[in-house]
Amino acid sequence: MTAPSVVVLDYGSGNLRSVVRAVERAGADVTLTGDFYAGLEADGLVVPGVGAYAACMAGLRAVKGDRLIGRRLAGGRPVLGICVGMQVLFERGVEHGVETDGCDEWPGTVSRLEADVVPHMGWNTVEAPEGTGLFAGVEAERFYFVHSYAARSWDLVTTGHTREPLVTWAEHGGDRFVAAVENGPLCATQFHPEKSGDAGAALLRNWVEGL
Repeated sequence: MTAPSVVVLDYGSGNLRSVVRAVERAGADVTLTGDFYAGLEADGLVVPGVGAYAACMAGLRAVKGDRLIGRRLAGGRPVLGICVGMQVLFERGVEHGVETDGCDEWPGTVSRLEADVVPHMGWNTVEAPEGTGLFAGVEAERFYFVHSYAARSWDLVTTGHTREPLVTWAEHGGDRFVAAVENGPLCATQFHPEKSGDAGAALLRNWVEGL
């Protein structure tokens, strides 16, 4: 059987090589590129992201990544966002008083965690919902987080004929935030599966096998 093709979107964000290697180990044929049409044609698209929300959105727009994500989702084609690559899927982000428009695939604002210790850095458990495919077999495992900002509410209202998104939560310093979302072809994780050992590898395998 041919391995599914995955593009890891290169738009100037860091940590790309470790994401490429992790998705390759999960069973995909991976290309690292910022090319719009390669990203459109691949079986799966991974949008990584580290650093500031505004900088990531600027880099994403420079390669038409926001349009690429929208086009893929309109055709029901899988997209996986990681860390800031998840955050930019929301309507907006607010960092240091600066508000930046996101890709607006989901309503809501990414804002600073309200915890005594920020950033949230290290291993943490998650609350995965019943029926999850992304976390199948690793629902009780820990994943590696490095972030100061997150979506701290889930505001998407679905109609009766639309399947309810599966939202995974985590908590840091008493502040609850969205740790992952499974929403049809659009999935995302606030943590770094590529840095999360065996649990992260299993999660990426689950995603690749679903392509």
